[in-house]
Amino acid sequence: MSLWAVTFLEYWKRKNATLAHHWDCMDFHEDEQEPPRPEFVAMAPAMEENPVTGVKEPYFPEKARISRMLTGSMVIVIMLCVVMIFLVTVIIYRSIVSVMMFETGSSVLRTQAGNIANISSSLVNLALILLMGQVYTALAEQLTKWEMHRTQTQYEDAFTFKVFIFQFVNFYSSPFYVAFFKGRFVGYPGHYGTLFGMRNEDCGPGGCLIELAEQLCIIMVGKQLINNVQEFVIPKIKAWRQKRALSSVKKAQKAEEPKRWEQDYELIPCEGLFDEYLEIVLQFGFITIFVAAFPLAPLFALLNNWVEVRLDAYKFVCEYRRPVAERAQHIGVWFIILEALSHVSVIVNAFLIAFTSDFLPRLLYQYKFNNDLHGYVNFTLAYSPPSYNYSSHTVYKAFRDENGKYTLVYWELLAVRLGFIIAFEHVVFFVLRVIDWMVPDIPESLELKIKRERYLAKQALADNQEALEANIGFRHTLMPPYFRMHPSKGAAFFCFQTQPEILLLRNITSLHVVRPRAELQCLALS
Repeated sequence: MSLWAVTFLEYWKRKNATLAHHWDCMDFHEDEQEPPRPEFVAMAPAMEENPVTGVKEPYFPEKARISRMLTGSMVIVIMLCVVMIFLVTVIIYRSIVSVMMFETGSSVLRTQAGNIANISSSLVNLALILLMGQVYTALAEQLTKWEMHRTQTQYEDAFTFKVFIFQFVNFYSSPFYVAFFKGRFVGYPGHYGTLFGMRNEDCGPGGCLIELAEQLCIIMVGKQLINNVQEFVIPKIKAWRQKRALSSVKKAQKAEEPKRWEQDYELIPCEGLFDEYLEIVLQFGFITIFVAAFPLAPLFALLNNWVEVRLDAYKFVCEYRRPVAERAQHIGVWFIILEALSHVSVIVNAFLIAFTSDFLPRLLYQYKFNNDLHGYVNFTLAYSPPSYNYSSHTVYKAFRDENGKYTLVYWELLAVRLGFIIAFEHVVFFVLRVIDWMVPDIPESLELKIKRERYLAKQALADNQEALEANIGFRHTLMPPYFRMHPSKGAAFFCFQTQPEILLLRNITSLHVVRPRAELQCLALS
């Protein structure tokens, strides 16, 4: 899956270059050509001269912005702590439900107590995730406005980074807990670990991988279903409210056939693509980071995207007004996030295979004891200490001796796990680098096309410059000298310049002229 992720990103870079060239955005730089945000202009405390353009513009001190960003970071940390508190609450809820199921006395409920607790806690966790996501998005928007970013691109990058950091912790904290922390601090009979006076959670007989798959299925598929319902229902409700608000205006007008633009005005305004990007990026994280625990995630993502494309097409064509086009060279900070997720997925999958699954313990048992895995279950069990009074033959899943100390097999297995992680990461990252090196970011055909266009542009500029020089020499022989010396005498004049920059001049005998600033000329034309 890691290879698929990097291949997908390489393909997207090539597709992005093709689209940018087709839409003439290849050399478009937002920071250089983008004007200040209207909110920034209205709230900026001072005006200072722009060192590039020489024009006075609204200005906000960089030190004040950094201090505000640090303050906003503290708020983000507090909100992440709130997410951790909710995670602990869900853990306690799961323990309470398990105890209640055991105390009912029903054999069916006692047998399924673990599954009931896991499924119900996953649903509760999903509800908390969606609720906190809405709250934090509004908070992140206010914090980003308060930071006073100058351009819309800077504002969107800061807002995107804040929301993604929170949503990453919000959506992935519970799966990370089940995968890497649950069952690690249980202790052993007679010396169990506790949290708030309650015994720490342990994995079921089948391990934590099954529970992780259940939780990923509920969170991922549940989020997809809720989002699809929202994308279909919410635009309908907004459109109904929009038409209802405009109905009084339509009644006051004459009874005539409304024009097309009037009908389009009844549509709801387009709210941008931020939510669409965020949904796809979170889905990309689910199918790459936890694919070792939930192999069906790519299939569910494919089915969801098949429905999502059609819902979005209907929404943008039939429900929303036509959005205003904005030039952009790429998708911005979203691509950086996708690359970071693809690298994180390699590390997480290595730890999932090494520590959460039984792949390496089985491999070690086959290599060291029995090739056909006969007796493997007893190999993973340990006897309770003699001081444990409940039973003299209590067994539990761990690599410990009768005194509760880790056995030599535990340390051998730990060395194998760490060695596997190091080897897995190095091999995968090496292959990723090879793919990145072998596949160019710009297709060869497009690169040749760009070189051809640059060559033709240089040829055209050279031909125009020769024609202009010939034309200027002819005009110099006809014009009085004082017109060249005193252009203020009522004559029109033109300055041809470019230094490293290039100024394209028009309306000189229908020529497009490029001249170096070192040859700056002011020519008086009668």
